[in-house]
Order: sequence, then structure tokens, then C-alpha cells
Amino acid sequence: MAVTAKRTTRNAVKDSRRSSTGKCACDTAVSGRKAIGVDPGLKEANQHRLRRIEGQIRGLQKMVDEDRYCADIITQVASVQEALRGVARNLMKNHLHHCTAKALRSGKKEVTEAMYDELLELIYAHLR
Repeated sequence: MAVTAKRTTRNAVKDSRRSSTGKCACDTAVSGRKAIGVDPGLKEANQHRLRRIEGQIRGLQKMVDEDRYCADIITQVASVQEALRGVARNLMKNHLHHCTAKALRSGKKEVTEAMYDELLELIYAHLR
């Protein structure tokens, strides 16, 4: 029953996003959860960071192939993890500024509660 309620509240958030007249990064396409109207500067910054991370991953693969010192590899893994956390922080900030603020301003209890649930899920997932 809890899963059904969670799906219902998520659908309420989606419906609220779709019915909005303003463009927001949280406005989703009818066919799925693809964001519409994402800030181009944010998107470009995240793409740049992810390309850099991709290069770091290739470097890690090479280090493993070359049997490099374990401590050096672990240091590089930590660097990649922090870079990924930076992308997540950037996305979370955007989500809070746009999507969350919009849901809270909606004045609809179901939409507000669904957003709180979504935020808690995101926070818990990143605390692991």
C-alpha cells in the first residue's frame, strides 16, 4: 500500500509539472521524465565536468592495467567520487531553486508532500 501511495504522490508532482504554464527545468515531457527548459549554463558546466570525469576514469583503467601502486589508484578514485558529488550538488541546487520551490508554492498538499518525499529519497541515497 505504501508503494501505491508513493506512486500516486509522484504522479501528482508530475501532473502538477505538466499543467504549469511556465518553463522550468522540472517541466517534464508527457512521454517520460525528460526535463524541459534546463538552464543551458548548468547543462554545459555539468557536461564539461562529466567529460573530465570520463577522462579520469580512463586514467584509472590505465593505472590498473599498469599495476600502479594501490594507494595512488585509491587517491584517484576518491578524486572521481568528489567530482561526481560536485555534479550531484549542482543538480540538487538547481532542483531546489526551481522544481522544489515550484512544488512548495503550488499550495497543493499532495504535491508538496510528494516533493518532500522525493527530496528525502535523494538525500538518503547520497548519504550512503
